[in-house]
Amino acid sequence: MDLTGPQENDTLKMYTDSLTYNTDTGMAQLMCKTLIVSKDGEITSTSGFYDTRTGIADLYERSMVHTRRGNTLTGDTLFYDRDQGFGEAFGNMVLTDSVRQTMLEGNYGCYFEKQDSAFATNRARILEYSKGDTLYMHGDTIRSYVLHDDSTHVMTAYPRVRFWRVDIQGLCDSLSFMERDSTLYMHRHPIVWNEARQIFGNVIYVHFNDSTVDWAKLPEFGFTAEHVGEEFYNQLSGKEMLATFVDGNMRRLDVSGNVEVVLLPEESDSTINKIVNSESSFLTADFSAGPMQVERIKMWPDVTGTATPLYLAKKSIFYLSNFQWYEALRPKDKDDIFNIPPEIEAL
Repeated sequence: MDLTGPQENDTLKMYTDSLTYNTDTGMAQLMCKTLIVSKDGEITSTSGFYDTRTGIADLYERSMVHTRRGNTLTGDTLFYDRDQGFGEAFGNMVLTDSVRQTMLEGNYGCYFEKQDSAFATNRARILEYSKGDTLYMHGDTIRSYVLHDDSTHVMTAYPRVRFWRVDIQGLCDSLSFMERDSTLYMHRHPIVWNEARQIFGNVIYVHFNDSTVDWAKLPEFGFTAEHVGEEFYNQLSGKEMLATFVDGNMRRLDVSGNVEVVLLPEESDSTINKIVNSESSFLTADFSAGPMQVERIKMWPDVTGTATPLYLAKKSIFYLSNFQWYEALRPKDKDDIFNIPPEIEAL
């Protein structure tokens, strides 16, 4: 069925086995699987109404809009204004972005095609699958938009943000990702886990190179801990911290300002028999590429500290004053990001 669309020289095609069409109003009622094709994209639905004169659609029973940009918007119920490039989805919304290779989900959301922006809420989640493993991120509300001044893409999530990928997990109250500098900005008690280590501070900046973490910076305060067995944790704390990653694993840590260290070095036979407590102004630590082990630590210019045999060590020297182990809050998989433990609210 060929019709004249809402714009001049716009041919609208509708492919279906059954259709009710009002020639006076230009309103088409979709009664079975129907494909609507125009120069602006395609609509697939089995139930709903489409105004051929205005390009406005009310669609039900899981419908999809395929836009001229190549993106798709799917929802249990859809409102779509073709002329304005606006779509609103109710129930199991899925917005795919083929260029950025992302998928935005939620029980409610909107898509503004002309502004290249969208948002989702109510069990919102965004998936990023450009390279390697997929990153899954949840926040109460997730927004995606483009800045007018330089056309860079921005993604924000807030509050109660949790994310999971095989090589990195984390949480914070709010975050933003800037396409311009490929950096993730995490605010309000952010925590990041990688393998057996966790890092937390006031704010954390995580930089990605081809979707792989290559550095994380804590510019105001940083604390990293590594569980080495039983009640023992290697710990580093300082005013500013920069962690460098290779192939998804932390290989170097630079700390400056009020550096404090608790270290339980392994002996040649892999046993731990002493605890080292040190303080200095600066520290650099290098880590092994295989099993996570400290290869070298350099502290300068003035270093104070003690090495105490474990059998003589008091409990008070096992932990730095800011030590916290947040393993119970760590997302376990792509679906666990929706579970918000009550301890997160306390943070």
